[in-house]
Amino acid sequence: MKLSVIIPCYNAGETLGLQLDALAMQKWSEPWEIIVADNGSKDNSRQVAESYQKKLPNLRVLDASARPGASFARNTAIQAAAGDAMALCDADDEVAEGWVAAMGEALSKHDFVACRMDTVKLNPRWMRGHEQEKGLQTIWYPPWLPHAGAGTMGFKRSVFDAVGGFDEAMRSLEDTEFSFQAQMNGHTLHFVPDAVIHIRRRGTLQDHYRQSRNYAEYN
Repeated sequence: MKLSVIIPCYNAGETLGLQLDALAMQKWSEPWEIIVADNGSKDNSRQVAESYQKKLPNLRVLDASARPGASFARNTAIQAAAGDAMALCDADDEVAEGWVAAMGEALSKHDFVACRMDTVKLNPRWMRGHEQEKGLQTIWYPPWLPHAGAGTMGFKRSVFDAVGGFDEAMRSLEDTEFSFQAQMNGHTLHFVPDAVIHIRRRGTLQDHYRQSRNYAEYN
């Protein structure tokens, strides 16, 4: 198996089907799989995922409910994955046409990559715009390294093993921490502009405030 697409999921019943529809449209000549790791959803997320197994014969649905948190769900799925490399995306976003092939080809050349974000398709005008639409994000304090959102990353299993997975104790910025650890272990983070994910931003000002407060705390 060349590539495993990893989707952590928690109460994403309204959007998961759109992501799986987008993945069903992907074309790549190499073998690849999809793993949805359900983190104890209280809605119909698990049922939505399982309903796609005929449409997506390369889809597996895992129970990742033993501990709360997207990091635990990602780690559980990656440990169970058959792929030599992982491409991560989120249950409330949508991969663009050609995303799987672009990520797969990039990971045949590099150990650690991140795709381009698009905030236009799924968001009102006031929610649009993100640093990772034009390149990698860069932190403003030491170690001044680039980083990427977890739902845009791709990496080989050797990178995951070197880092030890996503830090399950962190409630925010675990992707930034993973990016730093990977680079400090000698793996350069490469931007893949041809691989695009349509990002769905937080729906309310209150949600934006909570997210920003978490970012501030964990920075």
